[in-house]
Amino acid sequence: MNEGKRITAQLSEINVTPFVDVMLVLLVIFMVTTPLLEKEIDVALPQAQAKDIEEVPAGVITFKKNKRLYYNNRRINFSDLERFLRETYERKTEKEVYLKADKDLSYGEVIKIMAIIKKAGIENLGMITEPPEGQN
Repeated sequence: MNEGKRITAQLSEINVTPFVDVMLVLLVIFMVTTPLLEKEIDVALPQAQAKDIEEVPAGVITFKKNKRLYYNNRRINFSDLERFLRETYERKTEKEVYLKADKDLSYGEVIKIMAIIKKAGIENLGMITEPPEGQN
């Protein structure tokens, strides 16, 4: 009776092998690129005897030799620094910033940045330095 008709059943299984392959490739890509994204900004810090910082501070302003400013690895224009700090710290109760200034910058340039930080309403300003050679 059913000689010319063929009965086909649909395959209801999902092949997850290609999905797993793609996910593993993405995992490897993220594992390789993530450490590159977290690279610190290279600054030649002056050497000075100072108290060790227990943990990495939340607000670090980096002032490089080429006069570029960064706030926690985010580039900021010199003219926008005061406004940026006011907006960032307006709702915070503890207004504390650390300054990493390159040792080859002039005293006057560092003082200008410190004045802008104070003018923005930051109450506590700390300086980050390298320990003197032989005291690591």
